Amino acid sequence: MDLELKDHVAVVTGGASGIGAACVEALQREGCRVAIWDLNPAAGVIPVNVADEGAVKAALSETERLYGPVDHLVHAAAIGSGKFGFPLTNLEPADWPRVLEVNIMGMVNVAHAVAAGMRERRRGTMVFLASVAGQIGSQTDPPYSATKAANINFAQCLAKDLAPYGVRVNSVCPGMVNTPLMERIWQASQAGLPPERQATLEEWGAAKLRAVVPLGRWQEPADIADMVTFLSSSRSRQVTGQTINVDGGFVMHW
Repeated sequence: MDLELKDHVAVVTGGASGIGAACVEALQREGCRVAIWDLNPAAGVIPVNVADEGAVKAALSETERLYGPVDHLVHAAAIGSGKFGFPLTNLEPADWPRVLEVNIMGMVNVAHAVAAGMRERRRGTMVFLASVAGQIGSQTDPPYSATKAANINFAQCLAKDLAPYGVRVNSVCPGMVNTPLMERIWQASQAGLPPERQATLEEWGAAKLRAVVPLGRWQEPADIADMVTFLSSSRSRQVTGQTINVDGGFVMHW
């Protein structure tokens, strides 16, 4: 299936690693010219802190200079609090501001930067990487969960605002993705448990998959990237304002 993305220009925030990097690869396979925005100073990356409005505007100018006008945005840049587990009292109010700044204001800064050009050209797509945690109130990391709910809501606001200009906006919610983050969550889950109740990463993962994922297997970054690429393409031209789960049925379980 030709997704009609050849020679289009895409920006992927957080594109140097994880799901963002998988999105870069998937879009490039379809012929997109992809600008990677990331804090990671790796070769080929346009360095930008999405929480800094001025830095985002500068990154957009550099992208347009190097690649041309932006047709597609994939916003994957995000952070967690670094404190996993519950109850909420495991966190302090001081654990929240940086997560809110990056995950909410970063999203706002990037959207404002690219929306003006898309509106003027009367075309374009945006896909925000949210999470099932933003739908079910995951207690794993409350600041992260709250910001992912904001991702979903803001994408819907944008979709309504930009639809008259032919610009589509959607969010994609991964579930249990096989990334290093899951290893950190596992480590936090074992902290304080007596030895007889501790589990290896493989045991913990298998039990969790059986309990909450009907398909019973991890999602891979490429699974998320496939959906993101489809939503960026003309094959999804009637899809906007949607929240699409790539979660093996996780939310259905709830």
